[in-house]
Amino acid sequence: MPPVTDPHNVYSDAAANRLNDVTKAAKPLVYVPHTKSGDVWVIDPKTFAVVGRYPAGREIQHVVPSHDMRTLYATDDLGNTVTPFDPNTGKPGPRIPVSDPYNMYYSPDGRSAIVVAEARRRLIWYDPKNWKIQGETLTPNCAGIDHADFTPNGRIGVFTCEFDGRVAVVDIPSHKLLRTIDMPRRNRRMGPQDIKLAPDGSVFYIADSEQNGLWVLDGAATKVVREIPTGMGAHGLYLDRAAKRLFVTNRHEGSVSVLDAYTGAILTKWQIPGTGPGGPGAGHGHGGHGHGQASPDMGGLTADGTQLWLSGRYDGAVYVLDTGDGHLIQRIQVGRGPHGLCVWPQAGRYSLGHTGITR
Repeated sequence: MPPVTDPHNVYSDAAANRLNDVTKAAKPLVYVPHTKSGDVWVIDPKTFAVVGRYPAGREIQHVVPSHDMRTLYATDDLGNTVTPFDPNTGKPGPRIPVSDPYNMYYSPDGRSAIVVAEARRRLIWYDPKNWKIQGETLTPNCAGIDHADFTPNGRIGVFTCEFDGRVAVVDIPSHKLLRTIDMPRRNRRMGPQDIKLAPDGSVFYIADSEQNGLWVLDGAATKVVREIPTGMGAHGLYLDRAAKRLFVTNRHEGSVSVLDAYTGAILTKWQIPGTGPGGPGAGHGHGGHGHGQASPDMGGLTADGTQLWLSGRYDGAVYVLDTGDGHLIQRIQVGRGPHGLCVWPQAGRYSLGHTGITR
């Protein structure tokens, strides 16, 4: 991992408005992939208007920034392709064959695109320049492998196993699976989801949807040390630009919990207006486009850190929240099954993947 400016905050180079020479040229846009309608919708964050709709395959899961931040990739796990988008124009290019790209990350040195092949229970390492396979890491005891984060030195990657109630710990240089670590309660239907390294590298926070909160894994990725209840369907994890607050999307109750990023202490909870506990599908809309139960899923912050954009997985919407007090700025109706949306540009020197993990 490239050295950080502040060892107490590995995200210090991704502070507000800290764009690099590449991202300064990017057009400010929000990319919304859809698992059900198979397209990517592009939104102008200034006007909240949908400015583009692009077919991108069968089941589009995430829009992932490349390590050098020059390309955004829409991942289609069922169609076995990634669709590159040019962030300077917001337009897609020809699809690239990739095996089962449910999610995608990058080795900290940028030499490998790590495709998280959920259905195949493995990681597939690709050369991001020519998309040739460099190797595979089999994870047979990690059903539902999906999200990841890395230790501060970049040597270790921790991948969550949603359908096995555990995490897989991988040595990045050798591509070897080191161990799996069971959660204190192994939820196997919608278990461990997103994972986020604390700013000082002391712990990993792991969202567990069925547990309705977070597990806290030690920074060496050897054992779970405690649990933090947040809300029904804890799913996505995002840090504010100062890396002082951790936002947790509680997908099944339409809320966002706000935690101290260092201690995990709960600061407050933001309820998305017009919603309440009730679980997915509680709203009554037409074809999944109604204004019922909110279902905040994946997303990211704007470069200045003032807004948190989240997909509404089960109600065909995107929510824009004010990161100061959590009030809903805008609700935008989109396609069916919006998932891992990407706000672009992002601050930072490079991308580790997913919907915009930058450092």
